[in-house]
Amino acid sequence: MMMTKGRCLTLLLTLGLALSGCASHKDEDEKAKQNSPQQNFESAESALALGNYSKAIQLLEGLDSRYPFGPYSHQVQLDLMYGYYKQGDFASAISVIDRFTKLNPQHADLDYAYYMRGLNHMAMDHNFFQELLWVDRTDKDPSSSRQAFEDFSNLLKRFPNSKYAADAKQRMVFLKNRLANYELAVARYYVKRKAWVAAANRAQTVVDEYKGTEAQERALELLVNCYDELGINELKQNALAVLKANYPNNSLVR
Repeated sequence: MMMTKGRCLTLLLTLGLALSGCASHKDEDEKAKQNSPQQNFESAESALALGNYSKAIQLLEGLDSRYPFGPYSHQVQLDLMYGYYKQGDFASAISVIDRFTKLNPQHADLDYAYYMRGLNHMAMDHNFFQELLWVDRTDKDPSSSRQAFEDFSNLLKRFPNSKYAADAKQRMVFLKNRLANYELAVARYYVKRKAWVAAANRAQTVVDEYKGTEAQERALELLVNCYDELGINELKQNALAVLKANYPNNSLVR
């Protein structure tokens, strides 16, 4: 297949930029090796502050591998958690967090590590492109959100007075609604297939485990419908009673 002059030039320019980037990266590595740990640490801190996460991570990874027990080791790992998170490398961030919490169970910044673990798991459930295109994500697997909820819950249990506690509580409200909406979406899926028992079980999960969420009223409505379809009048009346007690203006109980 013949390549046009324009395509050939574009390819050459792309290769040139790639090679230039590799050379620049190698130069930074060589420079870092010649600097003292303090110089590299200060450069990494400066890069983080300026939002140059790629450079910061490169320097921090070098410090972490060459001086795992050096004077900056703890702060290096804390900075890596943040750097990886901002770079979108959530798996690497969680790996550093888990290592840090295992090796430093009494560290003064352990609450920060717990908080960052929740942030990274929460971010793993966030899909920028789906939100940009207004894609409904309620029926997508919420395992990362469930883990994030657990992470923030552990933070509040272990460090109720942490400076991160208030933000963690707010995030848990959001995550609780996310998880409730997922269960409700699954229940509606079963309703469409007239699998009334399975639908009722999922709706009951919302009522029992996600009290106070936006999905609870819809779940109670769905329970009334399922028990009506199943011909179980006693359970239908129980669901109506709970619906009336909590949502007296609902159309099913007015």
